[in-house]
Amino acid sequence: MNETPDQLLTGPPPGASEAELIDWITGLENLKCRAEALQAEASVRLDETTRTRHVEAGVPARKVGDGVASQIALARRVSPAKGAKLLGLAKILITEMPHTFALMKAGMFSQWQATILARETACLSREDRGVIDHELCAVSSHGETPKVVTMGLRQLENTAKKLAITLDQESVVARAASAEKDRRVSLRPAPDTMTWLGALLPVKDGVAVFAALDQAAKAAQAVGDQRTRGQVMADTLVNRVTGREAGAKPKVEVKVVMTADSLASNANQPAMAEGYGPVPAAWAREALTDAEVFVRRLLTDPTGKLIAMESKARKAPDGLAEFITTRDEGTCRTNGCDAPIRNIDHVERHADGGTTSAENLQGLCERCNQAKESPGWQSRPNPDGSITTITPTGHNYTSPPPDLWRPDPPPPSPAELRLRNVLVAHQAVA
Repeated sequence: MNETPDQLLTGPPPGASEAELIDWITGLENLKCRAEALQAEASVRLDETTRTRHVEAGVPARKVGDGVASQIALARRVSPAKGAKLLGLAKILITEMPHTFALMKAGMFSQWQATILARETACLSREDRGVIDHELCAVSSHGETPKVVTMGLRQLENTAKKLAITLDQESVVARAASAEKDRRVSLRPAPDTMTWLGALLPVKDGVAVFAALDQAAKAAQAVGDQRTRGQVMADTLVNRVTGREAGAKPKVEVKVVMTADSLASNANQPAMAEGYGPVPAAWAREALTDAEVFVRRLLTDPTGKLIAMESKARKAPDGLAEFITTRDEGTCRTNGCDAPIRNIDHVERHADGGTTSAENLQGLCERCNQAKESPGWQSRPNPDGSITTITPTGHNYTSPPPDLWRPDPPPPSPAELRLRNVLVAHQAVA
């Protein structure tokens, strides 16, 4: 298959055989790998150019290069944290792993495969990382394709680990010991008003927690508990962590935002659960019956946009800060960023005349807040509640306004529905 990139992107022609379709899929996969390599190359060049500009402008050394990862994230429509990882990977590939990078440019190695190699060699010296790069990814003098190209991801990971241990066992052991400082707990939404609760723990602690939950499940089933093993383990985890007993009301604050009509069972507009997202109104009402409820009124304008009072202070008062966090649903307002809010930021800088008001405040994560303070960054609030960010290269990115809380319109009557169907059918015939 010798199609050019432009021909590949037009898609396979009608009537293509099964073999031709496989060739097309392979060609597109190779093109993706090459594109990722070129993105890495462009990212490094952007970083170098920006750093040069910052140095010439007299930016403090600790601030040189700030904002580059955020620009990459906006351009690639990913979170700033992911943008920083992509930039870091790009630098490693181009400066320390030339053979891996060459495989990517040849279309034989993906960005994720390269990430695995970079991750498993992170604790090694530059020289030892170069040894693994050559050992695994260098094309032989006879032009033979390296075996890593056909390895599965787990096999690739294990192969790199073994070589790393062989070259510098002490560094690998030290890395494992220092990894304990990265222990953490995370929460992310799952379908059907469920969540995934995860914990990154040292092996001994993770195994101990799982064993304790497993033991509780076996004990419950031994006395005839009808719940499944997984259900008992999940319930035991919740009960032990929250300290509640069966049937007791939870003592932990969970913020649920919903319209007054939905709260009173007169409407079914979705509610918002902090840290999760939209939930059905019926689910929210049922959940509130199991807890001690404190109701706080939040007012909206006629369009359904949450509003709040203006403050003359530079720092947002606690009440206004909490309002902004609720309005922005607890998540950073930057496009593609899903990190939790850590700073209440003035969209238009306070020093430039920006007011401490709901219209000119936004919730940002730590990384996005720091990037916004780098030279050349600007932002402005828009009348519809959206926020436009202008990067140093002049590119504009607009984050949409938060969800409106305007009451849902009344549902159409059966007669209106029938009339709509008649009109749609008539337009289709015409």
